[in-house]
Amino acid sequence: MKAAEQPSRVPATNPASRTQATAGRRWRVSLPSLRLTTSERRWMLALIDVLVLNVALLVALALRYDYALSWSTLFEAPVYFLLLTLLWFVWASFFDCYDLPRTADGSQSAWSTGRAALLTALTYLAIPYFTPHFPTSRLSAYMFVSLATLSVSAWRLLYASVFSQPTFQQRLLIVGAGQSGSELARELAGTPRYGNPYAGSGYAVVGFIDDDPAKGSAEVEGVPVLGNRYDLRRLVEELEVDILVLAITHTPQIHPTLFRSILECRERGIRVVPMSSLYERLTGKVPVVHAGRNLHVVLPLSDLPMQRLFWAVKRLFDLFASLVGLLVLGLVIPWVTLANAIWSRGPLLYWQARVGKGGKHFQLLKLRTMVPDAEQDSGAVWARENDERITPLGRFLRISRLDELPQCWNILKGEMSLVGPRPERPEFIAELAQEVPFYQARHAVRPGITGWAQVRYGYGSSVQDALVKLQYDLYYIKHQSVYLELSILVKTVAVMLGLRGR
Repeated sequence: MKAAEQPSRVPATNPASRTQATAGRRWRVSLPSLRLTTSERRWMLALIDVLVLNVALLVALALRYDYALSWSTLFEAPVYFLLLTLLWFVWASFFDCYDLPRTADGSQSAWSTGRAALLTALTYLAIPYFTPHFPTSRLSAYMFVSLATLSVSAWRLLYASVFSQPTFQQRLLIVGAGQSGSELARELAGTPRYGNPYAGSGYAVVGFIDDDPAKGSAEVEGVPVLGNRYDLRRLVEELEVDILVLAITHTPQIHPTLFRSILECRERGIRVVPMSSLYERLTGKVPVVHAGRNLHVVLPLSDLPMQRLFWAVKRLFDLFASLVGLLVLGLVIPWVTLANAIWSRGPLLYWQARVGKGGKHFQLLKLRTMVPDAEQDSGAVWARENDERITPLGRFLRISRLDELPQCWNILKGEMSLVGPRPERPEFIAELAQEVPFYQARHAVRPGITGWAQVRYGYGSSVQDALVKLQYDLYYIKHQSVYLELSILVKTVAVMLGLRGR
């Protein structure tokens, strides 16, 4: 957005675009508004999921046993319901049931939550002592499993049908129709209404404002430019805007008139958020391309109260996990050695230089998955899809992620962590640091065997892939928490069991 325009007014709006944007409002029936934020949506989904599951258990107990169909049963045997709730969140994370874009698609949401509820119920029945004695009555067990699966799926179908409607969506007006604004609009409104992957996020873009006269009659990613800085307050009122999104990279250059209008909107209770914050919330990525030189966009500049404790617990868990991993490696390696001798003669393990925390080099240990001396002629190159250098055994080791097991030794030595950005080869770092903004910021933490980028994006084999993965890595560094760590580990298990590695 051109922020340094002269204060003389410019023709602000394409009349057709304005008519199109406001026509729906004139004929809209006035209904109570319940426009939910992303946090409110996730909390609502979680609370009702848990409520529905526990009511299903309560009904099964009441119909087949002498338990009362009342809250007194909950207080008499709280462990029954607490365990069910805990198991639900494990399986819900496994199937990504709180990914808001997915919740807008009724069939997809019902399918993922139905599987999560089914496995929650079956796991619940398999645990003795802390659950009712369902196995003594097959009918009771079938009834509980059916009630749990069908009720959760039905609730998610209801959510997809009702809570994706405009009444429940936050209405956004984007200030700035440049690269940052168009990127956000592309994510939110770049596909047809019922195919929008972010419809379940609860955000709907009503338009842009921009001072560039050339954009006064334009549409950006299918969203109309409705006016300029002089029209901001009027548009906020007419369009019932909930949130102003500042998609201006160089905020110190905001025109004084626009700045005053934004403050007045904030004074009236309109939320004002930077594009980068909303983009992070929607996509789980940090928009480094649109960050300019604003370090606060990509780095956590303030220490969390429990940060030292978090790092200590993380390191203890790493030590425990590395010992378990090395034990598993000891059980697996004889079979890998035998298969290696049959199908791919050569060294079983190999060491490769990688860049770790603080930019320090270390030797990463892996099971060999390529033919010996795979880079003798080509030099260091990225692995690619259907890479002919990968052996048949190596392909299985990669898709199952078993080739990463020896890195437990790197974890034990303190060079790596179980969860963190994947360490890159030093041969690629110099190029990536020049091509990708803020690339070296990923070296602020220990690299990991698995990470947020791995479970959200997968394998990268180009500079463009490295840019996308960096955005995920910086999101992880910026938002590290116990919940995020556990979520990554559960999703990694899903990748391994689904043989989706590469």
